[in-house]
Amino acid sequence: MRATVIGTGIMGAGMAGSLLREGHDVVVWNRSRDKAEVIEGVTVAGSVAEAVAGADVVVTMLYDAASVLAVADELVGALGDQAVWLQTSTVGPDGAREIGLRAPGRVLDAPVLGTRKPAEDGALVVLASGPRALLDRSRPVLEAIGSRVVEAGDEVGAASALKLACNAWVALLTAGTAQSLGLARALGVDPVLFLDAIRGGAVDTPYAHVKGAAMLDDSDAVSFALDGVRKDVGLMVEAARGAGFPDDLLTTTLGLFDRAAQAGHGSEDMAAVKAAFDW
Repeated sequence: MRATVIGTGIMGAGMAGSLLREGHDVVVWNRSRDKAEVIEGVTVAGSVAEAVAGADVVVTMLYDAASVLAVADELVGALGDQAVWLQTSTVGPDGAREIGLRAPGRVLDAPVLGTRKPAEDGALVVLASGPRALLDRSRPVLEAIGSRVVEAGDEVGAASALKLACNAWVALLTAGTAQSLGLARALGVDPVLFLDAIRGGAVDTPYAHVKGAAMLDDSDAVSFALDGVRKDVGLMVEAARGAGFPDDLLTTTLGLFDRAAQAGHGSEDMAAVKAAFDW
């Protein structure tokens, strides 16, 4: 297929590479052209319209709903009659529905679970909702970027709602890992022992070891920027309030990531939330 990727940051670049590896013809566009030009094997377009023209599937992987809506008119104007708009950015259910209105019946709500390495490995989990025909038509692209697809229904916005529930868990796990490692350290215990203690037990999770290692090693690698987590948790708070759901834990979690950002760690990996616990 001819696949277009709009947005070649950490996630978009990985997805473009996965599409290339599976034999697709890949065209990319990014507001900062230099971030697109470093991806070997792709065609770098000079505009959104140029990138979208002739595409079978157009993937948007941008920062937020405002970023997607900023290119929507140009994208839709160049979208072919049978082309699918695969909207993978984390925009929340309201954002997804607003985007869907720009191209009714043409948008598949398809946010993804995973960070840099799963994107590069084609191992993302795709959460999808929207018309069944669009899901079927975009299947080759979905299989290239993801290890599996979780179908959330036929309404645009349902997959984005599920994405918020999943990312709430990720944010809480990351902050909780930082808290436990920091508490052990403050109490005079080697924090590595926390990870050893939970290893293989009922409360163990691979994610604690991945992020825990990044925290303990002071890794500079960015898989998911802390500011991106703050944006996502803000969407969770907004969605929870709109649904009349208690947001106490979400607002506390957001406060921890805000505190780390205020300490100058916003562009670092989300593991930098450890700064909220003064370590």
